[in-house]
Amino acid sequence: MYLSGQGIIVILFVGLAAGWLAGKIVRGAGLGIAGDIVVGIAGAFISTLIFPRLGFHLGGGLVSEIIYSAIGAIILLLIVRLVRR
Repeated sequence: MYLSGQGIIVILFVGLAAGWLAGKIVRGAGLGIAGDIVVGIAGAFISTLIFPRLGFHLGGGLVSEIIYSAIGAIILLLIVRLVRR
């Protein structure tokens, strides 16, 4: 998959929103606002690469990208919670 410069910028901004949202959803496993944002950006990259290959499709647009990224960030936060124990 090829990511353009504009696509990477969109992923970064969507990751910011997704990290904040994931931090609110997964309380107790958060890493603080800065850590949640970093996890959100990582979740955005992971979800952008993996979900289309798995066949998940919620539609198009920015809202679906935020949902994908939030799901990726939530999964990463739960993994971090397991590893930190």
